[in-house]
Amino acid sequence: MAAQEPPRPPPGAAEPVDAEPGGRYEAVVPHWFYCKVTDTRERWVPFSAQDSERLEAAHGAGKAQDDVVVPTSGGRYDVHLRARRRVAVYWEEEVSEVRRCTWFYKDKDNKFIPYSESFSEELEEAYMIAVTLGEWKKKLESPNREVIILHNPKLMVHYHPVASSDDWVSTPTEQGRPRTVKRGVENIAVEIPNGEPLQIDHLVFVVHGIGPACDIRFRSIVQCVNDFRNVSLSMLQSHFRKAQEQQQVGRVEFLPVNWHSSLHSTGVDVDLERITLPSINRLRHFINDTILDVFFYNSSTYCQTIVDTVASEMNRLHQLFLQRNPQFKGGVSIAGHSLGSLILFDLLTNQKADPEEDEHCAQGSRTASSTGGIEEVKEILKQLELSEYCDVFEKEKMDRQALFLCTEQNLKEMGIPLGPRMKILHYISSRTEMKDQSSAAPRHSERGSSQSQHGDSSEDVRNCPYRDVGLGQVSANYPQLNYRPSIFFAFGSPIGMFLTVRGVKRIDPNYSLPTCKGFFNIFHPFDPVAYRIEPMIVPELEFEPMLLPHHKGRKRMHLELKEGLTRMSVDLKNNLLGSLRVAWQSFTRAPVPALEAGSTEAEAEAEAGAEKQPDMKPEEPPAAVKEETPPINVGRLNGGNRIDYVLQEKPIESFNEYLFALQGHLCYWESEDTVLLVLKEIYQTQGITLDQPLPGSQ
Repeated sequence: MAAQEPPRPPPGAAEPVDAEPGGRYEAVVPHWFYCKVTDTRERWVPFSAQDSERLEAAHGAGKAQDDVVVPTSGGRYDVHLRARRRVAVYWEEEVSEVRRCTWFYKDKDNKFIPYSESFSEELEEAYMIAVTLGEWKKKLESPNREVIILHNPKLMVHYHPVASSDDWVSTPTEQGRPRTVKRGVENIAVEIPNGEPLQIDHLVFVVHGIGPACDIRFRSIVQCVNDFRNVSLSMLQSHFRKAQEQQQVGRVEFLPVNWHSSLHSTGVDVDLERITLPSINRLRHFINDTILDVFFYNSSTYCQTIVDTVASEMNRLHQLFLQRNPQFKGGVSIAGHSLGSLILFDLLTNQKADPEEDEHCAQGSRTASSTGGIEEVKEILKQLELSEYCDVFEKEKMDRQALFLCTEQNLKEMGIPLGPRMKILHYISSRTEMKDQSSAAPRHSERGSSQSQHGDSSEDVRNCPYRDVGLGQVSANYPQLNYRPSIFFAFGSPIGMFLTVRGVKRIDPNYSLPTCKGFFNIFHPFDPVAYRIEPMIVPELEFEPMLLPHHKGRKRMHLELKEGLTRMSVDLKNNLLGSLRVAWQSFTRAPVPALEAGSTEAEAEAEAGAEKQPDMKPEEPPAAVKEETPPINVGRLNGGNRIDYVLQEKPIESFNEYLFALQGHLCYWESEDTVLLVLKEIYQTQGITLDQPLPGSQ
């Protein structure tokens, strides 16, 4: 080390105070950090308190020389202690460097950076000698020629190396500007989380939509799901506090499912690049990387790749999760954003139910067909221009299934002439042939336009007449999941639009997903990609989606104000019309002597006349009662419960719907209201409710 006189403290800093000799030394408490690299910039992030304690315990046990692996971050990352590396467990990610940190310096961005472990030990040794002997103004030189001066326990600084005249260097003022040095993590401005609950109650797989980026900041599905998970931990603490205190609730684990990278590693990007025009290069690259995912899913070749990737990845993650969490006894749910929700819906539609559930489905269909099947037969006869024989078929109680079992002898015994018999038999044979051809694709219901014209949309290849939601699906062999999802959550979902484009006019109320009992369609009111589901089940009714309650248990103020003004204008209008009616009634119907007798009797007569008017509605319920709509039956798709849930837009979003349309499609990852609904429905399956039930939910 150089023996030159150490530089004086920077201007404005407190003068060094020599400590008394023989001071008491206390060892520094280490904390573990990992290095996170984003856009070539390094950022040192502290492990949670419980993870750091676990790493320190393994290090202190003398196992650092062995290849000890310590699970961290709720089991999603493993730290290889000897190599000082942090490795992702469930997805591909760059390996991060890990440090046992005790000494830090402040960089030019005012962020504290930990010194290497070896140099931190040198600093700690010098500090211990200075405290014990009371000898300060210690100077140390780091391996990269940077100088650290320990003036006293409260003033320690870090200097850049003094460059030689041959070096291309910065200005002397920058060289002489010191950086603050701190000892111990408790002396630096950094937030250290406590850590996640060890108990996992439920597992949720999250499938992304088009493109590699999932939010307005162009972050990956892993980063967005991390946000969703962090919001869920916060909502559990604020809304399930009582259940947490009673140790009924731990946490919900959310794991991302990535299919985009597998699709675009098939070589299709090279093929697209060959035919892409050179103009507006960035826009064309964006379209190739994102928008075209929708067309890929409508291609039989790449649709098979996508569904195989999603199903196999969810099965792999599920198996790996169970291996790492052998005590897990909770359920599994799935969530999809944008196109990811459509992929999951098609996958769930083509799952194979247990035999007893298939029988239940068939029984439900037969019950429904007893009333609707005859009408279906009448429709077929109408198409064949044989409406005059409808009464004959109705008398024989012939539904669609019975019609397709008819032989020529049966029709002859019913009194149907030869010509009509031939038409009916030809129709039956042509439909049977089409069904045989479609059976080559298992659990798939692909119909041509001619079939839709003939009203064949309710036929199902799995003998469940009302499973008609698979119409128009691309021919693919849909894999089976290794588990039965409890609930399916769709965020900003185009499912309703795709079903309509595929030719599905209505989802039968008796239809439900074969292996999943719950289904929630959650969307922002300005999301341009989102569509409703309930109007496809109950097309004869016009009703609003369920307003998702604010996580603080109320409507947003601007929505309450808007509704209040609307209600006020309606009330003013009604009161004004009512006053005019009363005045007109009193003028036209009240007898003249009553007018002369005084105003009291006239008012009484006018009020009596007003009560006789049916359109006055004097006993109209108050506004609060008006808002309570009767329960709406939207079928079995969500177990009889409501399906469509709309978020409340923020006050700034209400100023311009178009400006916030894109943000509306990408807002779900940090939405407390969305997360709270997901947690509420998941924990309801376990009989656990919120501390304060959400108003307006059904």
